[in-house]
Amino acid sequence: MRVVAKRRRFEGKTDYGARKTMLLSGRPRIVFRKTNRYVTGQLVESKEARDKVVVAFSSKELLESGWPKEMEGSLKSLPAAYLTGFMLGKESMKKKIESGILDLGLNRNVPKSRIYAFVAGLKKSGFDVPCNEKMLPEKDRLEGKHLGKDIKTTIEKIMKGDK
Repeated sequence: MRVVAKRRRFEGKTDYGARKTMLLSGRPRIVFRKTNRYVTGQLVESKEARDKVVVAFSSKELLESGWPKEMEGSLKSLPAAYLTGFMLGKESMKKKIESGILDLGLNRNVPKSRIYAFVAGLKKSGFDVPCNEKMLPEKDRLEGKHLGKDIKTTIEKIMKGDK
């Protein structure tokens, strides 16, 4: 008898083994995704294998929060991922959700990458997500010094909520 693979596994979109483990934990998932232009984060709760997005934040929304217009092309950089994680964490705290587990999907687990810049932003906001501190990028990279422009003041303004 031939076993037919599930469509999303065949398309390379879902790892069902990892999904089952996360669903059985009963904790909300922090879903991190990156596109060609942006990074997005979502807080997802699952009830009976049905996902419900509670909070979502995209790096595109940073433009409304004070991200420099001349740096619009770097909305998938490490500082943008850091701020996206920070803003998602703040919104999650408003919904009284203070912890979750990281769902990378089929993204590669690379230390000091955008994924972990996003996690560093979550941790900075007070959100509890399990992660080894060695995986997080250095502070200089989170502040954008490697980009050639120091956007530290912009990052501090956005974190404080000023526009």
